[in-house]
Amino acid sequence: QVQLVESGGGLVQPGGSLRLSCAASGFTFSRYAMRWYRQAPGKERELVATIRSAGSVRSYADFAKGRFAISRDNAKNTVTLQMNSLKAEDTAVYYCNAPNTDYGTDYWGKGTLVTVST
Repeated sequence: QVQLVESGGGLVQPGGSLRLSCAASGFTFSRYAMRWYRQAPGKERELVATIRSAGSVRSYADFAKGRFAISRDNAKNTVTLQMNSLKAEDTAVYYCNAPNTDYGTDYWGKGTLVTVST
């Protein structure tokens, strides 16, 4: 059974930092790319960052470039999103996504809420 469990969300002031983590299980994590998405209130879900299976290739949405960093630990089956210089508009539920797995389908975590506010 594939499981993706996010953690690390919370309330942070503008300009602050948060580190999100996603613990994966139930598939061969090291073989597959992983992604972070987010969905702000009233908006569609959008891609934040992608990391390829070996971790050497990463890509970011324009809004994330220079502020967010995606990384993974294939020994621990975890993917993280380091978020710096947070802005109010970064407020959203952040989701961990495995776009493909051993089972030929994608999986999603339940999300973790990030609120950037004074």
